[in-house]
Amino acid sequence: MAITALTGLSTLKVDPASGVTGGTVTATGTDEFSNALSGLLSSTESSNADANQAISNMVQGTGDVHEAMIAIQRAEMTLGLTVQVRNKLAQAYQDVMRMPI
Repeated sequence: MAITALTGLSTLKVDPASGVTGGTVTATGTDEFSNALSGLLSSTESSNADANQAISNMVQGTGDVHEAMIAIQRAEMTLGLTVQVRNKLAQAYQDVMRMPI
């Protein structure tokens, strides 16, 4: 997963006496962010499905125990990453909500 810079953001001009005087913020960065999150979720789902398939193959005798264990570990790591991203997003939301206006 590549990390790309947010595009479409412009700088805000701040006048100390009256506050913000100009500039706009567009939502092009949110599309990239939502695509990254949906990619992470689809990766989590596919690694879970791969692990289930590997376990099924192992039980039926057509798969290898090592392949099943590797698939399980990959699914656990992907789920762990997804949970950590969720935790960081929740923490960032709480931090923003605590900011004074």
